Amino acid sequence: MAKQMIWTTQDIPDQTGKTILVTGANAGLGFESSRVMAGKGAQVIMACRNMDYGREAEARILSQHPEAKLDLRHIDLTDYVGIKQVAQDIREDYAQLDILMNNAGMNRFMRGETSEGFELTLASNHLGHFALTRHLFPLLQASAPSRVVTTSSTAHLKASIDFDDLMLNESYSMMIAYGQSKLANLMFAKELQRRIDSADLNMLSIAVHPGLIRTNMMYRFGSRSNLYRRLLDLLAGPMTESAEVGVRTQLYAASAQDVEGGGYYNPNTEGTPEIGYSTSLANDPEIAARLWQVTEDLLDLKFDL
Repeated sequence: MAKQMIWTTQDIPDQTGKTILVTGANAGLGFESSRVMAGKGAQVIMACRNMDYGREAEARILSQHPEAKLDLRHIDLTDYVGIKQVAQDIREDYAQLDILMNNAGMNRFMRGETSEGFELTLASNHLGHFALTRHLFPLLQASAPSRVVTTSSTAHLKASIDFDDLMLNESYSMMIAYGQSKLANLMFAKELQRRIDSADLNMLSIAVHPGLIRTNMMYRFGSRSNLYRRLLDLLAGPMTESAEVGVRTQLYAASAQDVEGGGYYNPNTEGTPEIGYSTSLANDPEIAARLWQVTEDLLDLKFDL
């Protein structure tokens, strides 16, 4: 039996003429996605919450790819009025959007809320990306064949959607909040593809898990101390990958020709993306439809295809 080929970013075809928006583009997987796709010729819209970090990231990419086409935009995924405005600006400035990469993620030690009373992890990771996808959907639809790539996680495996306490007022922990938000990301990606199929649109919605990656987010799952970081590097280091390797899965979903709409891609032991395991809950269309409706109600935002 022939040895399976290892897929790397070198396998990404030329992206000249394509426009890609990446959330959380200033660091980690978002930065790597922006860097690689810009190097392949794409126009990359770098959506960042912290513009100082965004400008630093932009400069780093330009130092490596001086001809890169980059457009830095401010976006706070917990500011739904702001999301609507930035999406409107992008629709006015661009005639196409080929790929939307819902990459940005948040986790928090202590429970926090938006001004609307939404728990911050869910508000950013799920609600914000739902709203952004909705407001950019006309441009994505007009750019078909187009793709929406949403970053989930194996954190969804032990998670549930608590519709009676969705904002975790009664049962908050960082792991519960993060797991619920990543399950919501996965259910959103799959439900979006069901609706795309029902509307007979030439689009793909794909979910990805990058693997255990050494990014700033990994360190937030424990103490903020330097000792903790050194211990984590020592103990978890051999089991983790760099962002340069971890980004393969979402770039595969964004660019490969054999990607399946509604698929959930994980890296295998060699780092090559493949269809991964997702729970029966993550694949339940009735619960996903309920989450979609609840999300619309919370945001007062209809997302009809």
